Amino acid sequence: MAFINNNTIFNIDELPNPIIGIAATVAQHDSGIHQHQKSQLLYAPRGCMRISLNNQVCVLPPSRAAWIPANVLHRATMTNIVDYRSVYFCNTGEYQLSDSVKIIEVTDLLKALIERMAFWPWDKKEEEQTNTAALFFEELRAAKEETLQLRFPTDKRVNAFLHQLSSPGALAPPLNQLQKQIGASSKTISRIFSKETGMSYQHWRQQWRLLKAIELLSTGLQVNDVAYQLDFSSDSAFIHFFRQQTGKSPMQYL
Repeated sequence: MAFINNNTIFNIDELPNPIIGIAATVAQHDSGIHQHQKSQLLYAPRGCMRISLNNQVCVLPPSRAAWIPANVLHRATMTNIVDYRSVYFCNTGEYQLSDSVKIIEVTDLLKALIERMAFWPWDKKEEEQTNTAALFFEELRAAKEETLQLRFPTDKRVNAFLHQLSSPGALAPPLNQLQKQIGASSKTISRIFSKETGMSYQHWRQQWRLLKAIELLSTGLQVNDVAYQLDFSSDSAFIHFFRQQTGKSPMQYL
């Protein structure tokens, strides 16, 4: 079995094969915070996933995948229709990429390999997995790494603001508006974000807008709708921003 639904019950750590693939189509899903003894590659050829871990959020559009090492606490959420692919690997050297979370670009070959492995039967013989797995890891290690993560500060003075950002339609306001909203000076806010996220609030807000844009575009929204939702002055202003951040237009990126 590889394709699963909401009624499928399994414990990935109880399945003996060194490589286990899973495929599913889900409309809305929240995995809850969890961990497993196997490393995991997460990918969605359709839709967008959001991964939360250690005060950090990652966004996975159809052109990107996430490597999650064994025993890392994480949570995957999907709010639109997603074709979900997950491949788990035993924690041995030949089946490992990194001991840290990585977001990587999915090439055509890597996509084809993920699709094949995600649909493998769970009792597939190990010797029948070896050649494909070797090619998969060769391609995975050569893949371009992306920065689609955003760290969230934990300072209680910005808790209400961060909670608000999880609401549909919420926006990360400019610094002068945020200081009025939470009752702290721009200097204090800048110090909090620089200390806890490694970037200024202005840079953090730009990264938040980029991740939100990718998430919205991945649901099928048009560029003009995304530009409006994220409060850009025009479609061209949004496209210019997106090119600055990624080097590509929104359509080229996806």
